Amino acid sequence: MLYVTYGTVDYLEKLVKKHSNETLLLMANQDTAVLFHETEGATIFNEPKKYDVLDSTGIITNGTFAVLNNIPVSDEGRPLFEKRFSERARLIEKEPGFSAIRVLRPTRGDTYIILTLWESEQHFKAWQDSKAYEHAHKKRGSEEGIDRKSIFPRPSYVTTYTKVATEN
Repeated sequence: MLYVTYGTVDYLEKLVKKHSNETLLLMANQDTAVLFHETEGATIFNEPKKYDVLDSTGIITNGTFAVLNNIPVSDEGRPLFEKRFSERARLIEKEPGFSAIRVLRPTRGDTYIILTLWESEQHFKAWQDSKAYEHAHKKRGSEEGIDRKSIFPRPSYVTTYTKVATEN
């Protein structure tokens, strides 16, 4: 499971220090801070957003730049959406600067998250300009593309975060 909570850097930093034995990644952007908790057990968060991990590669704590592609999916569209990601080409894992990916299904709500972690924002931008990115998105906008299906109740959106350096 992957759990997510949002708050201030100061508050979330206290959780990281208190639970140094847990797999935690603290990140922030200009608007908010986010704390990811990856565990097979119970979470340390009081009111987390909880996600089933459908696909996982890499170590989440190795990333310093996170890209969250937040994709609302209708109940009817979940099987098609999940099938699409189970059949992905897995080329992103070979990209320079790639750290980790998590394909996350919400346990409540309708918004899936495709979380990719990178060594830097520059590595992410280089991937966006790569042949691997082109291949991963080659059907976008075509009749075969999942984006042409009526399984998305609202537009998707992207959020990005940078790792917060914490003292232990």
